[in-house]
Amino acid sequence: MNFSVVKISKQPLLWLCGAILIFGLMGCDRLFPSGDTVERVSDGDTLRIKDTKGNEFTVRFACVDAPEIPHSTKERQSKAASDRNQFTWGTKAQARVQELINQAGDRVNLTVTDSDRYGRKVAEVRLRNGTFIQELLVREGLALVYRPYLNKCPSREIIQEAETEAKTNQRGVWGDTKFVKPWEYRSLYKLKAKS
Repeated sequence: MNFSVVKISKQPLLWLCGAILIFGLMGCDRLFPSGDTVERVSDGDTLRIKDTKGNEFTVRFACVDAPEIPHSTKERQSKAASDRNQFTWGTKAQARVQELINQAGDRVNLTVTDSDRYGRKVAEVRLRNGTFIQELLVREGLALVYRPYLNKCPSREIIQEAETEAKTNQRGVWGDTKFVKPWEYRSLYKLKAKS
């Protein structure tokens, strides 16, 4: 029997191993997803999250306040101009957050900064590609800087700069002279409910 020895060059073999490793790592995120899973976009500044351990909790966006959405049949059927205006912008903000979450494969990375009186975690929320959701919403005029939250907002300068740009360019709510800031709307709503 005549056995011939086949010599394999090391360089192509190293290239092949390197390519397998790189492509394998690129697919790891699909096999072992990173970040927390968004179970539901509740409104323009609130998410329902399931973490990597399976725990579910609610996250309120740090630094910002988005317009309100209708929560009851009565609110959905309201003919009041202030309600319709608030809910129109709130629905746009919610839809934008949903669009961003869908593009990110329902995954986000949280930087929890606090918890609120309702037991929600208050967090800066970023997509896996690094997009800071709050900054984008404020820059597009779909959320406003909420000053009471700023002291616990690590990215406050970014948020404030985004709002200045949105105001200057009259984006979103800044171009709507009838828009009432969400915290003012909630105060008015409480007054209406008492009367």
